[in-house]
Amino acid sequence: MKFSIITVVFNSEPALVKTINSIRKQSCTDIEYIIIDGCSTDGTLDVIKKYDKYISFWCSEPDEGIYDAMNKGLKKATGNYVWFLNAGDEIYSHDTLNYINSIKDDADAFYGEVEYVDEEGKNLGTRTLKKPPDSLSWKDMEKGMVVSHQSLIVKRNKAVFYNLEYNHCADIDWMIRTLKNCQAIVNTNRILSKFLIGGYSKSNIIKSNKERYKILRQHFSFFRVLKSHLYLSLKFLKYYFTHKRKLY
Repeated sequence: MKFSIITVVFNSEPALVKTINSIRKQSCTDIEYIIIDGCSTDGTLDVIKKYDKYISFWCSEPDEGIYDAMNKGLKKATGNYVWFLNAGDEIYSHDTLNYINSIKDDADAFYGEVEYVDEEGKNLGTRTLKKPPDSLSWKDMEKGMVVSHQSLIVKRNKAVFYNLEYNHCADIDWMIRTLKNCQAIVNTNRILSKFLIGGYSKSNIIKSNKERYKILRQHFSFFRVLKSHLYLSLKFLKYYFTHKRKLY
């Protein structure tokens, strides 16, 4: 397999270094690494140039947001499989891609778990409310992101472009539409990526929830979406008052 790993970045110099290092340390060498930069004004371009020999393609130009940048990366990809890892995200271990290769399964997609980390690299654990299902289909997404966007590796010819109508949750819509194209979806039963937890303002959370609901209603019936939201809300409250710990 040839893996196309796509990173979009804007003014994230230290975070990008972590992502690049996790890729260049992979024991698998059949990797095409693509970086799409949105005209950064910090030291991001210096980092890209420093690690240029590990990068197959990069550009620095204006875009219409993160999802437009992801589409640019997807258009440049030539590998059998594509994997989106944003600046600050990391491949979980040095042998992750070799492990995917060892499965010897002509799958349309591979998925696994994600581990959360903070800016200092501290392990914050895996998700508490939404665990990857034993088997995955697009219909599981009615419950939200049951699989992290950063822990889904998909055949390039099955991946769709991101819908630029959405500003906050286009990744959910992308996963649903992409999984609709997939027949053989393999659970790796492994943590595939480390996801950098970032700040998100209250106003963005409200906008995201509204957009998320709109997206789910595009794919699922009103009653299924309502049932899913009620179930997750009750589960959230039960967990919060039982454990009093931060949820991701």
